[in-house]
Amino acid sequence: MAKQINHVHTEHGIERPDPFFWLRERDHPDVLAYLQAENEYLEQQMNPLNDLRETLFQEMKGRLAPRDNSVPYLKAGFWYYHRFEEGLEHAKYFRKKEGSDHEQLLLDVNVEALNQPYIQEAGLAVSPDGQYLAYGLDLVGRRQYRLFIKHIDSGQVLEHSIDDTDGSYAWAANNRHLFFERKDPETLRTCQVFRVDTASSNAPVQVYYEPDETFYCQLEKSRDAQVIFIHSLSTQTSESRFIHALEPEADFKVLSLRKTDVLYYPCHRFDRFWILTNHQALNFRLMWAEVSNPDLSQWKEEIPHRPQVLIEAAEAFADFLVVQERDQGLQRLRIYPLNSNSLIDHCLPFNEQVYSLWLDANPEFKTQAIRFGYTSLTRPVSTLEYHLFTGETFVLKEQEVQGGHDAEAYLSERVWAESHDGVQVPISLVYRKDLFKPENQPCLLYGYGSYGISLDPWFSSARLSLLDRGWVFAIAHIRGGQDLGRQWYETGKKHLKKNTFLDFIACAETLVKKGFAASGNVHAMGGSAGGLLVGACLNMRPDLWKSVVAQVPFVDVVTTMLDDSIPLTTGEYDEWGNPNDPAYFASMLEYSPYDQVRQAAYPPVLVTTGYHDSQVQYWEPAKWVARLRQLNQGMPQLLFYTDLNSGHGGQSGRFERLKELALEYAFLIGRG
Repeated sequence: MAKQINHVHTEHGIERPDPFFWLRERDHPDVLAYLQAENEYLEQQMNPLNDLRETLFQEMKGRLAPRDNSVPYLKAGFWYYHRFEEGLEHAKYFRKKEGSDHEQLLLDVNVEALNQPYIQEAGLAVSPDGQYLAYGLDLVGRRQYRLFIKHIDSGQVLEHSIDDTDGSYAWAANNRHLFFERKDPETLRTCQVFRVDTASSNAPVQVYYEPDETFYCQLEKSRDAQVIFIHSLSTQTSESRFIHALEPEADFKVLSLRKTDVLYYPCHRFDRFWILTNHQALNFRLMWAEVSNPDLSQWKEEIPHRPQVLIEAAEAFADFLVVQERDQGLQRLRIYPLNSNSLIDHCLPFNEQVYSLWLDANPEFKTQAIRFGYTSLTRPVSTLEYHLFTGETFVLKEQEVQGGHDAEAYLSERVWAESHDGVQVPISLVYRKDLFKPENQPCLLYGYGSYGISLDPWFSSARLSLLDRGWVFAIAHIRGGQDLGRQWYETGKKHLKKNTFLDFIACAETLVKKGFAASGNVHAMGGSAGGLLVGACLNMRPDLWKSVVAQVPFVDVVTTMLDDSIPLTTGEYDEWGNPNDPAYFASMLEYSPYDQVRQAAYPPVLVTTGYHDSQVQYWEPAKWVARLRQLNQGMPQLLFYTDLNSGHGGQSGRFERLKELALEYAFLIGRG
């Protein structure tokens, strides 16, 4: 039991007692002692399941190939790839000159990781002439990367090492100037873009600052390498600036001034911008504009808005566009020819009813083939190459499952749940056919439901440890995501956020009604905003869940959103609302998991966090656990684990990260 210190928040005439507010005091001896005590308590309580934890970890680790290469991709005369070598936690990055067998090491993350409890690399960018490599390293887990620039042939690291970058880098065409983003050191908002002259000792020059605290910046270089973009983004509005890569010291020009509730995402091809936008198009449409006159008033429509089809992305190549669309929740890739008489507008065919796909690494602008990734709940991740003019598709690689994997032994289905307001919500699920037992079927329901992020089905070799023990794994495609189009997102945010939670509850009840879960044997899991989801549903229906796993959960919604000094807060107003407004305050307070903990018989709960988490501060789950302990009736297990060396994504090592998953699965299986 955490100690209680009297603290009361007062907003809009409402008092909110917060006796665990003191847990925010990072590095205070009492806070560290509490977190360590919780870790020790977890180990004590999990002791009877330690053999299962170790078995699960070894199973998961054993399914990973000890040596694994990525599929090489060609860029500017070199084949680039990375490799995991046997016994090593991190990747090595290589390249080979086209037509040569000589392998050149670019970066060995294992060497950089020596004596480091955490490391994560990001943003590897090679200069156009192939001589220099820019890369970022995060040694804490707060997504603050130190920029390094290395001369590839000599291995010499230049003196331009720069802290607090965002891990995204873009080279100008002169191989000398490098653009990078920096974060505000307090709020961690990516709000500055700099240019550094790598051939001089001059300090970096700021080329853009985003003054609006609800926006963040994103740096991008076009696929044709002709344009460098700075995108200013919020949930509902965007604005892009650009320069020609040949003119790195020029001022960035605004493509089209930001307009409230208008999102646009440009890509560049020759003398045109191709622009995906929701301007007068809820589910987006594709337009184009001349580079010389790109204002919104001059945009021309190419692919019109379709009420049932969400356009998610558009990528420009020399001879065609690739458009990623979503129809009734299922994704597809559409090839849209631009200057070829022999290529027609068409979609790539897919046969499964539950799957995910995405464009893979396609750095070459002039090509007649595209690479994409594909997976389903039963089939491992594959890298495929589609040849546009022949219609042939080649499998370049399928994720290897050591020991073998028989996809036909598992069944994947899609079912629909009716929510509280009659809306039909899709559920994707998978189970092993010969172990299905409706009379006592344990089921893990997973969800997210925020930021318009679609939770598409994916294969997990680690998940086989659940399926092979007779579990059903289900994904709830609830509102707040964008699974069924933009309206699906709009009706699951701000004042309508409770739809997200009620959808999830309806999915759990439907799985029981349809026989995919035994009554009283439904378990819930979610991370980050998905942790908010399961936290809210835990308060709303504590009787529904056999157990709950909340990973790095966003659970102290009101207090966090009132504190604009915390990373990400101001940029989240478009998602949750601004609680300085009494109406938004009231709606947030109604579902905020920490504020809504009550005296109830809660089921067993496992909560995890990272001490250095920059997305959801560690004290949110710490306070939530403390309040659950205070008010919980009965004696179920309530366990809390803090990784004192990592952040939002957990451990960075290839195998180390499986240990936390083994903990979570052991917790579930011990109660299923």
